Amino acid sequence: MEYKDYYKILGVNRNAKDEEIKRAYRKLALKYHPDRNPNDKQAEEKFKEINEAYQVLSDPAKRARYDQLGESYARWQQRGAPGGFNWDEWVTMPGGNVRVEVGNIEDLFGGGLGDFSEFFRRIFGGMQGYSSADFRRGAASGRTAQAPVYESDVRISLLEAFHGTTRRIELDGRRLEVKIPPGARTGTKVRVADAVVAPDGRKGDLYLKIQVEEDPNFERKGNDLYTEVEVDLYKAVLGGEVSVRTLTGNVLLNIPAGTQPGQTFRLAGQGMPVIKDPHSRGDLFVRVKVRIPRNLTPEQRQLFQKLASLG
Repeated sequence: MEYKDYYKILGVNRNAKDEEIKRAYRKLALKYHPDRNPNDKQAEEKFKEINEAYQVLSDPAKRARYDQLGESYARWQQRGAPGGFNWDEWVTMPGGNVRVEVGNIEDLFGGGLGDFSEFFRRIFGGMQGYSSADFRRGAASGRTAQAPVYESDVRISLLEAFHGTTRRIELDGRRLEVKIPPGARTGTKVRVADAVVAPDGRKGDLYLKIQVEEDPNFERKGNDLYTEVEVDLYKAVLGGEVSVRTLTGNVLLNIPAGTQPGQTFRLAGQGMPVIKDPHSRGDLFVRVKVRIPRNLTPEQRQLFQKLASLG
């Protein structure tokens, strides 16, 4: 199995701060996003690799484990020891009898953007796992006043929040699939009834508390999304169609002549699903950035000067 250098993939050093890692991720994600590179398999693979690296380096627990692995791998390379690197000690994960893992990623993305490499799956497949003792104790449930209630955080991407996704839970030999509904937002809680057995033998509910990660292309406010689109000066002045990315693909937006920098347009129904009514959606607000030409030809400069004199 090939070792992956996630720091190199994002172009940051091993001492990089969280903000530096986030900036590097956003820059690369924008560059290699499939919407900007349609039908480009190399860009798609690079985009998946960037996302995988960010999944690890943005999570303190995963990053700490990855750094330990990297030190061991470097020592093995320096020794020049015969035989391959011993992956077994890293593949076997601690954490008791309960673990939560990413589910339905291939189904959700059609085997595309959600894919993780063999390296990630083998090393981090159990990193979202924990034992009953690791859960936060919450308030008693309304169903049984004395029943214990537990919480645990689960991170999902904005795209997963849009489509809905699943997490698989293994508990004492049982495998449960927990559905996270479309429209989930940070703070949404998904209940798994009687999932945890307390030390005294009582069963308690487990609540998965959702944390939706930031997206490099969209800002979310409630059920609405906000994004930017860049247009050239001529289209802003004369009007025309521009392609706008959404979470379901690109759509055409017809901007009027005389569109101003910073002007915002609303695309109705292109936002997030409403969690209690997934057939309804919020809106997508598109802010226009006007690209001013930098290197004018002499002829273009003359034309602009002529326009200025006429104005």
